[in-house]
Amino acid sequence: MNFEEIKLYLKNNHSDAGRMLFWSERGLNYAYIPRDSIFTAVSQLRDKSGFDMLMDLFAVDYLNYSPPLPEGNRFEIITHLYSTKNNERLFIKSFYPAEAPQAVSLTPVYSAANWFEREVFDMYGINFSAHPDLRRILMYEGFEGHPLRKDYDIKKRQPLATLIKKERSVFEDRGGKSGRD
Repeated sequence: MNFEEIKLYLKNNHSDAGRMLFWSERGLNYAYIPRDSIFTAVSQLRDKSGFDMLMDLFAVDYLNYSPPLPEGNRFEIITHLYSTKNNERLFIKSFYPAEAPQAVSLTPVYSAANWFEREVFDMYGINFSAHPDLRRILMYEGFEGHPLRKDYDIKKRQPLATLIKKERSVFEDRGGKSGRD
């Protein structure tokens, strides 16, 4: 499917079609899809349009951005899909509120979403409902806050990371010597 066919397909198969936007810019294709329709749209794009690969999923914080995001939203999640069959890319954008941002997990559609969503959760504090293992991935468990939020205080003192007790390595024999020596 080319971009025009994808637009028609999504508009004909969604109740939110009137709120969807599609555009091309600098040779790339973009779609704005309301957050309530993301899971269904991405599933359909994988199954019907050949977007078989999730290339990336990331967030942007638009705090104090001019002009602000519509409807008082603060965060944007961009989902980058790729079709290996058609050599097509599609960037899907959706907006999320400042207070208790909640997105639907795409891990049932693309297993690679697991790591991307954990990173967004860790760095921005956006929760993903139905995620199989939503926990920090880059920062340690005792870290307070989300460092890529625009209102994160970079001078804030963090609690010390607790040292993890080192378990015996699989490379060490019972005498404690490494098999690589």
